[in-house]
Amino acid sequence: MGKMKLFGTFFLLLLLCVLASQEMAEARICESKSHKFKGACLSDHNCGLVCRNEGFSDGWCKGFRHRCFCTRSC
Repeated sequence: MGKMKLFGTFFLLLLLCVLASQEMAEARICESKSHKFKGACLSDHNCGLVCRNEGFSDGWCKGFRHRCFCTRSC
């Protein structure tokens, strides 16, 4: 009886360690060019404001042509 109790406790601790070491999966980030931003994107802050007004979570300037891209969780 003592061995079964010890085995059960060991198994429970092992299971707890395995579950605690699992990392949460991060949400994928979807990206889309802003439809309302006009001109060259020189400020991430301004781009983010326009993107939030479009319903996205954030946005930043990107690329050689300095375009505003909006982001959200997929």
